[in-house]
Amino acid sequence: MSLINKTALITGGNTGIGYGIALALAKEGVNVAISSRSLERAQDAAKQIEAEGVPGQVLPLEIDVRDMNAQKAAVANVLKEWGKLDFFVANAGVGHFAPIQDLSEEQWHETIDTNLTGVFYGIKASVDALKATKGFFLTISSLAGTNFFAGGSAYNASKFGLTGFSQAIMLDLRQDGVRVSTIMPGSVATGFNNHEVNEKDAWKIQIEDIGEMVVSLFKLDPRTLPSKIEVRPSQPPTK
Repeated sequence: MSLINKTALITGGNTGIGYGIALALAKEGVNVAISSRSLERAQDAAKQIEAEGVPGQVLPLEIDVRDMNAQKAAVANVLKEWGKLDFFVANAGVGHFAPIQDLSEEQWHETIDTNLTGVFYGIKASVDALKATKGFFLTISSLAGTNFFAGGSAYNASKFGLTGFSQAIMLDLRQDGVRVSTIMPGSVATGFNNHEVNEKDAWKIQIEDIGEMVVSLFKLDPRTLPSKIEVRPSQPPTK
């Protein structure tokens, strides 16, 4: 299935996994709106994508996914710009990692409000537009959504919740022709949690790998739905 002239909205599309997805879709001719909490960062990312000579248009947006009205405004901007919304990628996320005795209330709320409530706001803001196009709502969860670890109470809670939320709304919406899936990556070479990417990250999943996966997923015949995709590095370092 061709993706030319399809439209997508990607939260957190200015960096990391979101940027990899945005670039891959734009190369396929998808018109892509990418968001950041900072409009300047979204604009910089849009310029980088456009510099690749992609056929798809790129629209930078400022969105705090914790704000329902901001998400509604983003969808409205996409509809105003291109007249439809085919794909919504709920990618924006944060991570705070600490033993429970050291985890602050602010860190807890930022993690849950961004990683879980922000996705709830995303589907509520976009569901009517996606029903109109028989579109696709994709969430980016994590292997931390099924595997708990010390120091991960907030992040695990958000991603366990997101995995379950994604599967439940998949059942809610599939008879409306809206497909819902979640991708659950392991270690990805990104700047997540202030990590500086370097040559030591070569063994990790690369952002372009996730981008290729999303392109393949969106091209798949609508009769078939991979509703939950776990993805890992093939050969992580041995301990």
